[in-house]
Amino acid sequence: MIMQLFLRRVVRPIASAGSQAGRLLVTLGVLTLGQHTPSASAEHSLLVLGDSISAAYGMDLEQGWVALLEQRLASEHPGWQVANASISGDTTGGGLRRLPELLNSHQPAVVVIELGGNDGLRGFPIKRMRENLSAMVQAAQSAGARVALLSMAIPPNFGKRYTDLFMASFEQVATSTGATLVPFILDGVATDSQLMQADGIHPTAAAQPIILDNVYPWLTPLIEQASAQ
Repeated sequence: MIMQLFLRRVVRPIASAGSQAGRLLVTLGVLTLGQHTPSASAEHSLLVLGDSISAAYGMDLEQGWVALLEQRLASEHPGWQVANASISGDTTGGGLRRLPELLNSHQPAVVVIELGGNDGLRGFPIKRMRENLSAMVQAAQSAGARVALLSMAIPPNFGKRYTDLFMASFEQVATSTGATLVPFILDGVATDSQLMQADGIHPTAAAQPIILDNVYPWLTPLIEQASAQ
């Protein structure tokens, strides 16, 4: 999935730009994605740590729900900056390895964790996924951030037992850590073929506002609490 994103986001724009300067700028953009520090004018930072669902797979980054979140925050909660550190194909293990540096760089007041889908699609052990999610939540909380954990689901062809254990893991982690549990973020999207890309896994650009509406009500209390401090 990472290679597909690279081809879509880098190779295709270079082919159309065709200049050495364009190649350099695009490459630098890829290398620095999610690594910038909060601007001096930002009072609070919100970090999104996710996979292709939050990395706007198959569309321009500006069309994704995280970019739409940043726009809404600019209107409703000025002073907030959103850092999108999502990578297509990432797993809970990958997120756990990346998180310490991201916490140090962005010093977020709120962390949104949208990971686990690729663990499930690859049949990774549920216990390991649950432990990774718990470790990420606890690391973010130890850094002073409020945490929202986004629930995910996988297709039923993995078997009822595995599928049920997978879906229950998010609530278990949220309960044990005190994180805010966000219900299935693709509710109203995953079962509508018009809102899903041809692969049947990734939502379309038209689905992104719905995803934001699924997530935003659960983020609002965390944002307001952090803003009040």
